[in-house]
Amino acid sequence: MGSHPQSTEHTTSGLEAHKGYDTRILFFYPVVALLILVLGGGLAYQQLIKSDVYHERERQQNQRRILMPGPRGNIYDREGRLLVGNRARFSVTLNLDELRKEFRREEILIRKNYRELGDKDLPNAGQIRQIARYTVVQRYLDQINATLGRTDKVEAGDLNRHFNQQLLLPFILIDDLKPEEYAKLVEQLPVRSPLQVYAASTRYYPYKSAAAHTLGYVLADDEVSISDFPGEELTTFKMRGTVGKDGLERRYNDTLKGQAGGTIYRVDPAGYRVEPPLHRRVPVQGDNITTSLDIDLQQAAEEAMGDEDSEGNAGAAVAIDVNTGEVLVLASSPNYDLNDFTPRLSNEKAKVIHESGAWSNRALQGLYPPGSSFKILTAIAGLHAGTTRVDSEVHCLGQLQVGNRMFPCHDRHAHGQIGLPQSISLSCNVFFYSQGLAMGADALANEAKRFQLDKPTGIELPFETRRMLVPSTEWKQKHFSQRWFPGDTANFSIGQGFLVVTPLQMATFIASVARNEIHTPPTLIHDPNRPKLKTESIGLTPQQRAALVDGMRQCTLTGTAKILSRVYKLDDLKIAGKTGTAQKAVYEDGKQKGIINFAWFICFAPYDNPKIAIAVVMEGDTLGEEYGGGLKAAPIAGSILQKYFEKEALRLRR
Repeated sequence: MGSHPQSTEHTTSGLEAHKGYDTRILFFYPVVALLILVLGGGLAYQQLIKSDVYHERERQQNQRRILMPGPRGNIYDREGRLLVGNRARFSVTLNLDELRKEFRREEILIRKNYRELGDKDLPNAGQIRQIARYTVVQRYLDQINATLGRTDKVEAGDLNRHFNQQLLLPFILIDDLKPEEYAKLVEQLPVRSPLQVYAASTRYYPYKSAAAHTLGYVLADDEVSISDFPGEELTTFKMRGTVGKDGLERRYNDTLKGQAGGTIYRVDPAGYRVEPPLHRRVPVQGDNITTSLDIDLQQAAEEAMGDEDSEGNAGAAVAIDVNTGEVLVLASSPNYDLNDFTPRLSNEKAKVIHESGAWSNRALQGLYPPGSSFKILTAIAGLHAGTTRVDSEVHCLGQLQVGNRMFPCHDRHAHGQIGLPQSISLSCNVFFYSQGLAMGADALANEAKRFQLDKPTGIELPFETRRMLVPSTEWKQKHFSQRWFPGDTANFSIGQGFLVVTPLQMATFIASVARNEIHTPPTLIHDPNRPKLKTESIGLTPQQRAALVDGMRQCTLTGTAKILSRVYKLDDLKIAGKTGTAQKAVYEDGKQKGIINFAWFICFAPYDNPKIAIAVVMEGDTLGEEYGGGLKAAPIAGSILQKYFEKEALRLRR
């Protein structure tokens, strides 16, 4: 019994010594729970929420996008003949992404050779890789050289740039193969070889230099874009396309350029392509354009003007459908072969174009005094103002004194008593000096502006000049702080002095005269359903118009353009025309060196039912040389007219 209390005390102490928890660590439980919660939340965030971000990053690292331009649309003449198309340009290419094993083996061999030779100047790893790539690629090129008998070498810089920036695109070893080279390679290259003959589209101009300035040319363009195609955020490689830089190629670039295609590939960590593609869209060719040009007439004009290798043939010729304003011919000489621009224009050929002055489109950029061709407008202005009558006559003594100066007739020949029709036919300056002085310079300027000779025509081509000038008394005072003199009016009345226009303007002017209206907006786009033009009437009476047309008709039969009926036998074409010879002073070191002449001819035909209107100007290239419109310009218009009416006759016989 004495031992019982001791046993109880021992039991109680034992229970206290073996408690299931310590109150001192209770504080850490919530901390641990919070850490577990944060860890779990972080894992959930990474796995459930940010997984899309990581997936997107992986996709961007493992996928590449390639864009390919669409072929450009074709350009046709009004009869559906191809003026600008596409041809296949064949190149020998090497797919570098198929050569990774060969590159690696070559690297190992290079290192081994350096070690065996005991060379202490061992290149670093990057240099060895470049040497290996160059060696392998040159080896493949040597295979091509052996087949084609060539000695081409790989450009190391081009290869390195291509490998680092455009690995997924074929590396071009030889560009633009000749037909016989292409035939050899197609027969001999294995189907599964990394060497392939790659076909690309390049511009083709079947008529070479014909209408060169009108059609225009293209240059290489790296800015290929594509809409509604995935992968904008991916690393993108673009195959080179083209962009229009002049002529219709530039004006209608968005229409012609086509829709780009694209392909998305998966790539391995080294950047090599993994087949098959994930997405692919085939390029689509651009829309076609049918122009108003007639290539038969265009070639007739250019042949008459002289080819690009001849001397002294600078000028322009424009032919317009009188009733619609559609341009049938738009020629500028000298010109150039548009095929020289594809695939690229060489420095040598660019230099030839520059030195010959062929870059300029003289039809809409050339500024010339119109000379006596302007007398048609002077006659209309006088008739409109009432100072010139159908029966007006002037006594021509071969010159006319205006102020203190003698102004000569065009051939210094005294015509005697002469009226309006004969003055047009023989181009009597004295008659038109008198009419200009009678009506005044501003009446003449207002009439020229009524025919819109003071502004661009708005034709669908880039770079039409805006520097044409119809002078007036106010204009001279503003620009020269000088009053207008009677001698200025005399010069103005025969198309000289400050007045300058373009050949295209004169073509639209004479087309308007042919319709007895004041405005002909030109167009280069053919529309078989285009309605006839209808603008404000010139306002001539039937008698006045008859006198005007009669003078132009006699010009081609017995007057200054009689070469058309006597030499070219075109009198049956019923041509109403007017010649012109304008002068331009040439200066050197501030002193006048001499005078060069511009030969003009404007016309329409048939005179009793006008269908076609033409303006031609040719530049003289020798100081003081006689360069009259009847001799130099009228025959070019005659060639166009002859071809036009030959086709008309053939069409009527069908």
